[in-house]
Amino acid sequence: MALPHRYRPSRRDVIRTGAALGAAAGLGGAAAGTAAASDDAAEDTRREPPRIKGRERSMAEVPFEGFEQVCVGLIGLGERGGGQDVRWGAVSTVTAVCDIRPERVSRTVGRIMAQGFQDVEPVGYSNGEEDFLNLVQRDDIDLIYIATPWEWHYPQAKAAMEHGKHVAVELPISPHLDEIWDLVRTSERTGKHCMLLENVNYFRPEMRIFNMAKAGLFGELQHASGGYVHDLRWPYFFGGAYHPEYWRRRWQTRMNALHYPMHGLGPVSAAMGINRGDRFDELVAVASPPMNLALFRENDPRVGPDHSSWDDDEYISGDRHTALIKTANGLMIRVEHDVNSPHPYSRETTLTGSSGVVELDNGRIYLESLGHTNHTWRTGAQFTSITAAHDHWLWPALEDLADQYGGHGGGDFIAIFRLVQLMRLGMTPDIDVYDSAAWCSVIPLSHESMKRGRIQAVKVPDFTRGYWEDPRPTFDRERPEDPWLDG
Repeated sequence: MALPHRYRPSRRDVIRTGAALGAAAGLGGAAAGTAAASDDAAEDTRREPPRIKGRERSMAEVPFEGFEQVCVGLIGLGERGGGQDVRWGAVSTVTAVCDIRPERVSRTVGRIMAQGFQDVEPVGYSNGEEDFLNLVQRDDIDLIYIATPWEWHYPQAKAAMEHGKHVAVELPISPHLDEIWDLVRTSERTGKHCMLLENVNYFRPEMRIFNMAKAGLFGELQHASGGYVHDLRWPYFFGGAYHPEYWRRRWQTRMNALHYPMHGLGPVSAAMGINRGDRFDELVAVASPPMNLALFRENDPRVGPDHSSWDDDEYISGDRHTALIKTANGLMIRVEHDVNSPHPYSRETTLTGSSGVVELDNGRIYLESLGHTNHTWRTGAQFTSITAAHDHWLWPALEDLADQYGGHGGGDFIAIFRLVQLMRLGMTPDIDVYDSAAWCSVIPLSHESMKRGRIQAVKVPDFTRGYWEDPRPTFDRERPEDPWLDG
């Protein structure tokens, strides 16, 4: 969907993000009063509001209804959604598609029909920024998939649930704590699931170490790290890979935060049992100065004098962010985020317990539980052999299709297949609204931790409101009987 032309933070943004953003927007003396209001609002959104009796119920153990065939509506057909369309078409019926660009709608309809899996063309919606509202009102859609710029995720997900649809959202479900809370409560009120479509949780190495953790090979888990370090300056921030090309870059003018930490955070959180016996409790964040985007704009010859980046406000988000999360059970997670610096891609994924450690980026492992006692990493073929022995059943069952439909080595296809499978079979989601809320809350809470130049620990809300204490299944469920797979 199109991005509102918010060249400067709106009044709503300023109230949300406090004095640091107020100063960047040129508010001067008004910033102090706004900061006080922001402090009160932030404290309110960290409290756990009681469920409204008779109107809201926990979604922690609510299964999907069960569907003979899942019908899907796609909103956003750009950089991300424009590649996911054929994966949805392979495992579900795509009923309707939406984007502000008519050519993207036509492209997606053509790609879906060329697969030959459905006889009726998806209905296209491209009549302006609000046309998604017509799509979500259709009565022949079970699930809405959202792949639009971040500020559209909340209103589109909320509208989908209000109209009786489950919703799968690309990262994040929202960058704002009040909106995250509202999506949780809307899910509980409507009885519809709102899920982050976190593909990395379904990557083969991540699923293997999840299984190893559940098998006890790391012993008692103690700490982990995860995040997202990826140089996005070109072509993503300045090179036109996104539409509109400025939308993600301008978030760097709105919040000093870990804007996109979920790719590494999600898998280690799942392995550590977050929201299933433990939960995030406190967070503190730090950041390096914001330098690299302004330097890139100034010095890279591909960024000319007419480039839209010269209309940006000041870049206020640090280049490198680190957050430390303490869990209710006393464990620690280090979260990294850097999309502005010259740095090879990394998710910083590590998992450490009383019996050993794994570092996925480096492809190395050391486990006393497997007899590793000489202080030497197991790498290469040894690493592969050790982890492959704990393959998740999804991968051998779907390996050929994952190779065919691809997406980050097949992980994108696995994630979509699994969600559709859970809907068809009437099971609970692997990643629910509470997981999605906790992982995404790192964005606004990291901003709050660093605002006005201070470093302070902030409390993380219990989005489950008590249900985190109860173990419940997620990626550890055995392969179900499924005619789609077994037929």
